[in-house]
Amino acid sequence: MKDSVVSGQIVEPYAQALMSVAQSQNLVDRFSEDINGLLSLLESSEELSTFLASPIVKSDVQKSVLTQVVGDQVHPLVRNFLMVLIERRRILFLEGICKQFQALVRKLNQTVLAEVTSAIELNDEQKQTIRGKVIALTSARQVELVTKLDRDLIGGVIIQVGSQVIDASLRGQLRRISIRLGSNA
Repeated sequence: MKDSVVSGQIVEPYAQALMSVAQSQNLVDRFSEDINGLLSLLESSEELSTFLASPIVKSDVQKSVLTQVVGDQVHPLVRNFLMVLIERRRILFLEGICKQFQALVRKLNQTVLAEVTSAIELNDEQKQTIRGKVIALTSARQVELVTKLDRDLIGGVIIQVGSQVIDASLRGQLRRISIRLGSNA
């Protein structure tokens, strides 16, 4: 709990600062693409995440490696932001800062994040149907879907938007029937 409070006190101001620069330069979309790319990079390379989080590695080495990894793929202001994080020994919070920045972009664009868990891969029509249901539920302008597979669901989907969970899975329906039958006995 204490770590999350400290992390929040560090993550939020840096994400807000990055958003402020993005808005002032009219680069929110570009920064958002860069941040999404950085998150993908961190998720795909555990070695890079560990390297950046290591207090043993000197900051000039971190800067050199990160510059080589991202190169010219990110906007110069984003690259400068990364260098500031390294200088201030905050680079270990990069993933959290990126996720917080994404949340700020979603808020700015009136977009909600819906995490959809299904037993099988969803096709485009199914995804569009889920987007429509989530828009109707939340009154958001757009829906960003993150899909996950869970073969144990048997069928159907579980949709999570913020703290609200809609369990339309076969497993969930069977569990509810079991609970009703158990309370009738």
